[in-house]
Amino acid sequence: MRFVADTDGLTLQVRLTPNASRDVIEAWRAASDGSVHLAVKVRAVPEKGKANAALVALLAKQLGLPKRDVDVIRGATSRLKTVRIAVEGAALQPVAALLEAVPDECSTD
Repeated sequence: MRFVADTDGLTLQVRLTPNASRDVIEAWRAASDGSVHLAVKVRAVPEKGKANAALVALLAKQLGLPKRDVDVIRGATSRLKTVRIAVEGAALQPVAALLEAVPDECSTD
């Protein structure tokens, strides 16, 4: 399962790599335990929340949402994060479609 959708948004796992050469959403990848996460790289450094802020800004821009609708709800100091995207009603389907369009590099599927 790539993300969990409910009535007021989406929740997904993200593996963040800071100090990258560019900001990019790479692909859906499977971890050794079978869990699936979105691999994301950002140029920001992992100090004082800069990498998390860059993650939020990148996801918001790619999904066409305001930054206030994207939040790191778990894993603020970890590479593996849980991200909540607050979208409701008719806006949910286009955001889910954009996430599904990200390349899939999972070997478990």
